[in-house]
Amino acid sequence: MISANDLRRGTTFEMDGELYKVVEYQHSFIGRGSANVRVKMRNLRTGTLTDRTFSPNDRINDVRLELRGVQYLYNDGTLYYFMDTETYEQPALSVEILGDALDYLTENMTLQISTYEGEPIDIVLPVTVDLKVIEAAPGFAGDTATGATKQVTLETGLKVTVPLFVEEGDIIRVDTRTGEYIARL
Repeated sequence: MISANDLRRGTTFEMDGELYKVVEYQHSFIGRGSANVRVKMRNLRTGTLTDRTFSPNDRINDVRLELRGVQYLYNDGTLYYFMDTETYEQPALSVEILGDALDYLTENMTLQISTYEGEPIDIVLPVTVDLKVIEAAPGFAGDTATGATKQVTLETGLKVTVPLFVEEGDIIRVDTRTGEYIARL
């Protein structure tokens, strides 16, 4: 059992017989009242997002997840298939469960999958991924006085704001936690 104060982004816990993962976390203290812990949480079995406010004294059942190394193989439109790098088993996860992680998945990517009591429930992306720019508007030399930026589309469909010197065909590094551009490779 953990207190609501111990909840952070990425924490997985069990409540009302369901598994949840904290997507957003905010600790707020309003005037003379007591503090509140507001979280946006994703149900790991259905993929639905829920907002919930906890009192700091609330106790929550934390869960222990097993992490296994996997390689992303392919998708069939509704399920995404991975291969366990040790046992060669092929667990599958639905689009709803993967959520925003789909913006960073590329074929043959190595990552980790979280399992709870043998059931695959989530993936753990690397902190950064390298993706190819497939669509970029041209940047003009006169636009650089103010550190101008532009939007580009990456191979996964993700749209990222980048500096003007990034062109179509470039490989860029993106932070998977924030979705922000880091560097051109």
